[in-house]
Amino acid sequence: MILLVLAFLGGILTIISPCILPVLPFVFARADQPFRKSGLPLLAGMAITFAGFAAIATVGGAWIVRANRYGRIVSLVVLAIFGLTLLWPALADRLSRPFVRLGSRLSQPSSSDSGPDTNPGPVRSLLLGVATGLLWAPCAGPILGLILTGAALEGASGRSALLLLAYAAGAATSLAVALLAGGRVFAALKRSLGAEVWIRSVLGVAVLAGVAVIAFGLDRGLLTQISLASTSGVEQSLIDRFHPNTQTNTPPKNPGSMMMMSSTAPGAATGPQMLPDLSGAVAWLNSPPLNGDQLNGHVVLVDFWTYSCINCLRSIPYVRAWAEKYKDSGLIVIGVHTPEFAFEKDLDNVRRAVGELKITYPVALDNDYKIWKAFSNSYWPADYLIDATGHIRFHHFGEGKYDESEQQIQQLLKEHNPQLSVNGLVKVAASGAEAAPASDVESPETYVGYDRADSFMSPGGLKQNMAHVYAIPRHLELNQWGLSGNWTDHAQVASLDSARGKIVYRFHARDLHLVLGPAPNGNPVRFKVKIDGAAPGENHGIDTDAQGDGTITDQRLYQLIRQKNTIEDRTFEIEFLDPGAQAYAFTFG
Repeated sequence: MILLVLAFLGGILTIISPCILPVLPFVFARADQPFRKSGLPLLAGMAITFAGFAAIATVGGAWIVRANRYGRIVSLVVLAIFGLTLLWPALADRLSRPFVRLGSRLSQPSSSDSGPDTNPGPVRSLLLGVATGLLWAPCAGPILGLILTGAALEGASGRSALLLLAYAAGAATSLAVALLAGGRVFAALKRSLGAEVWIRSVLGVAVLAGVAVIAFGLDRGLLTQISLASTSGVEQSLIDRFHPNTQTNTPPKNPGSMMMMSSTAPGAATGPQMLPDLSGAVAWLNSPPLNGDQLNGHVVLVDFWTYSCINCLRSIPYVRAWAEKYKDSGLIVIGVHTPEFAFEKDLDNVRRAVGELKITYPVALDNDYKIWKAFSNSYWPADYLIDATGHIRFHHFGEGKYDESEQQIQQLLKEHNPQLSVNGLVKVAASGAEAAPASDVESPETYVGYDRADSFMSPGGLKQNMAHVYAIPRHLELNQWGLSGNWTDHAQVASLDSARGKIVYRFHARDLHLVLGPAPNGNPVRFKVKIDGAAPGENHGIDTDAQGDGTITDQRLYQLIRQKNTIEDRTFEIEFLDPGAQAYAFTFG
């Protein structure tokens, strides 16, 4: 009950939060219409759409991310035409394109004195509400973050859906009050000659401005700068007061939260003794779905990996070489791609990575962690070796000890076919991010999202789920880091809200990698890196040049530094020249 009240209060507070500002023009554009037949359906459509997409997104995987992306595009088109017809009502009469006609119908007044169409048309307002809800759904504060975290952990449930509806109802309530007040102001101005036409024109301009702000990604940057209030502090105080047992700063145990360096043992560890069912994969690449019957009589190597994991990237050349060398000797290699970050659930992203890494063996996309859980796995990378009878005979966690793993493969192949001649070990000469790590590595994997962030030193600490202007710390010890510029730090990722933001890190390693993504709208982001205040020169990584210049084009791991000089403590700096950069995690080698 307390959480329901908190959710409702959090929704009410959205009226003064930065993220509501871009959609206010869409709501107030219907202020001249009867509330029951116009404003109420609009707010209901907005609330239901927000709650629905937020609930599904916690468990829906990559498909809901794409659906929301396309839905936002359609919504922007509909609302843009709606704004144009507010400015020029005759536009719909002159043009015959279906979307323009739809915009005209949406903009027609509901009152009986407006012409032959006397139907109040609540469906039109409901459609506008759905479009508005799709554009508003990404906004979140501490209370909504608490609700979504619980939904993600519990999965789809009536409780999480009810909490999201309570939050949406709170937001609709505060907007309804504002809309009713706006309607009274509109009615007063309408009595003046010509005021109605003038106000509709102003609303049309406001709607088009809102569409432009959202379409160009300015809602996360510009609007947070001009916002007069932030609700995050108030929401956090409500959580602390009324729900003190909630550990909002302590991340839940995340399956696979560890990138292993090396751990080897015979048998199946503490998990199953037989090959588990593989039907939990949401898709397969390079092969139709495989099951136990198809694998019976073969030695099987199951390799758990994810494409932004540096330890996985360094082990893949060996897995790839084993698959090629022993494919005619009875070995089947299956890569199980279990995502760490949300963008790794996207099938197109994984397909691109599989192509770039030249992986030709079957890859199962384990977006729902079903195969991961069936193996009782906890690490990336992790290899499980299964004999021809389906028994798990050997496992290895992390990179390294490749000779031992290959010898185990050879042993099981010979057990199944004593006449088989499999001698010698593969020789791998990997380069780039796939190259073996240096021995002198003193910097650990470091996450930028607050869920697992550590050693953050910018004054004031990380601000959860809210835009904040950070400053570079005056001094950094080894493995400490900080931000500069206007960032919003989420559980898994920090998003740059305006250009010229920076990240600095004091590290000790040969290689420095950073998992990055472009702007949410897909626009590339230019960046420049420095080491000890100067261009990297010959110490640049494969994703930068000697001047330190590079571009984020897709969501993946970027190698930014590969030192050829003496390895010692150094200060790394990356400056993003465009807004929208997504920063996930540092890794070293």
